[in-house]
Amino acid sequence: MIIRHSAENDFERMMEIYAYARDFMVKTGNPNQWGPTNWPPEDLIHEDIRAGKSYICEKDGKVIGTFFFDCGHDIEPTYRDIESGSWSSEEPYGVIHRIAGDGSVKGIGAFCINWAYEQCGHLRIDTHGDNVVMQSLLQKLGFEKRGIIHVVEDHYPRFAYEKK
Repeated sequence: MIIRHSAENDFERMMEIYAYARDFMVKTGNPNQWGPTNWPPEDLIHEDIRAGKSYICEKDGKVIGTFFFDCGHDIEPTYRDIESGSWSSEEPYGVIHRIAGDGSVKGIGAFCINWAYEQCGHLRIDTHGDNVVMQSLLQKLGFEKRGIIHVVEDHYPRFAYEKK
């Protein structure tokens, strides 16, 4: 598998992957994270691509996964307020969002998250309380649950994880 920046000609495939991910979430007991809002919205994905913060995972020339990644200081505004815990440090960090695979290859999520971690050595990510699949993956990859954050998309709290 390889990771590369997304391009506009990847957009339709990315939206197919997000549709698959929403369905997968519903089937695994997580209907509220992306389903009710049909997350992520198309305009946000276009914005991510233009900003150079959208990535895809390919295997044998086929796009099988996608995610958002950025790295820097204080780059995620929703991470400024964390409840029932704290971040390990205020040093620059990477953040990964909107990670999704098409289900065709085992380990897409781990591959993408590990790639992002290798880029900066300090990674933060959040997930819905019902997303036990992602919570299990993050724990397996050595992330620590750090507290609870809130996103603007909905009123469901998110578990915040960090690996440093």
